Amino acid sequence: MSDVSLIDHMPPADGDELRGLYYPHGRWTPQPGTLHAVADGVFWLRMPLPFSLNHINLWVLDDGDGWAIVDTGLGVPVCRDLWKQLFDGPMKGRRVSRVIVTHYHPDHLGLAGWLCRKWDVPLEIARAEYLLARTLTLDTADEPPPPVLRFYERAGWDAASVDRLRADGWGRFGMIVSRMPVGYVRLRDGTRLTIGGRVWRVVGGSGHSPEHSCLVCDEAGLMISGDQVLPRITSNISVYPTEPLENPLRDWLDSIEKLRGLDDNLTILPAHNEPFGRLHVRLDQLRDDHLRKLDMLEALCAEPVTAMQSFQTLFGRDIGFDMQQMATGEALAHLHWLEAEGRVTRLTDGSADRFVRAA
Repeated sequence: MSDVSLIDHMPPADGDELRGLYYPHGRWTPQPGTLHAVADGVFWLRMPLPFSLNHINLWVLDDGDGWAIVDTGLGVPVCRDLWKQLFDGPMKGRRVSRVIVTHYHPDHLGLAGWLCRKWDVPLEIARAEYLLARTLTLDTADEPPPPVLRFYERAGWDAASVDRLRADGWGRFGMIVSRMPVGYVRLRDGTRLTIGGRVWRVVGGSGHSPEHSCLVCDEAGLMISGDQVLPRITSNISVYPTEPLENPLRDWLDSIEKLRGLDDNLTILPAHNEPFGRLHVRLDQLRDDHLRKLDMLEALCAEPVTAMQSFQTLFGRDIGFDMQQMATGEALAHLHWLEAEGRVTRLTDGSADRFVRAA
């Protein structure tokens, strides 16, 4: 799984401003292992990721005699060492009072268990995110189960690709997530958290993950958005073998409309890229980019196509094997949305599913 879509990589150039977004800190970013104040009592922490997206933003909130941490980084030694450096440096003298996680992906959840045990505090996370993470840490095998292989065959994978997937093994989630706490404190849409004398309310979203928690502080004019709203990249929206007929893009587009009810003047603190402003502009961009791709995909389906045969239309480039799983998930998310809207029909009479524009 990945935080980032293959679809909408906006170029890291000055053209962002032309798209109407505002960056209060410009393109400056903090060095790993340091804290940078973005508001009174709100600190920006950046940690490395060993992926094409090479960083994640984490947030540390002043909680009076303690620190509240929002998202944790990967469960790998380099990130654990950076936390130790912080505990011996700018965070020294105060305990960690809360560990809050926006959603289950390993770059957000990875060190939650370690931090909770170290500071003897509960994990605060939405139920669906906690349960899915616990399931994935247990789901390991020497090779993918047969239904997983069949899922990708039906998406149009050839035999060589399926064989490579089989040889790669299965269930790496637990390798980059520290041991999960046995219990947790449930976050719900509308939950109100008092941190350092301020109220942060949970605003739930879906599509990228099942029950993503954003945190909004109206008093400070801030929103910790996790992966639900990012300024220059689009969050990954995918269908996975665990829910092979799901329609996550519907949930994502519904969440965009829900978030439009928030104040447009909030400063957004995202998990990737830099803090930005003009939320409604970005929500419109995210919606419109997906709707444009859906129209292009429907036109492609004038003749029956598999998910793999849609890659060039959706992503505008060749997709190598290392990105093939993610591309398949994103392609199926868009095709399933079109199918649910009655704009394409699924043909299941062969070895792979094909989608054709509805009459």
